[in-house]
Amino acid sequence: MKRGHIMRIFHNPRCSKSRQTLQLIMEARQEVEVIEYLENPPTFQELRSVVTALGIAASGLVRTSEAVFRELGVDLATLSDDAVIELIVANPILLQRPIVVDSDKAIIGRPPENVLRLWS
Repeated sequence: MKRGHIMRIFHNPRCSKSRQTLQLIMEARQEVEVIEYLENPPTFQELRSVVTALGIAASGLVRTSEAVFRELGVDLATLSDDAVIELIVANPILLQRPIVVDSDKAIIGRPPENVLRLWS
């Protein structure tokens, strides 16, 4: 990791995978900004950057197992990336977690050990 650069984690403290990922970051003595995304939801632009850094379709950011997702009755296959991002902005509980961003790279911490790839 570059000096002076701080990675960010979109974190839910109630999620065991998110807590485990944050613990791995702390054990590696990496500087990290913790963003509790349910309290401070990411913006459209932040999520657009995350999608780019992950190199995935925006639908990969959606927790389809959430009750809110089922209640909305959305078919992700019919939505553009921008529409999916707007869905997450409006319903931050749908954001996959944890997501760790380091400059232009990112990972989803499932499993938590995925975070190790950011600095190996």
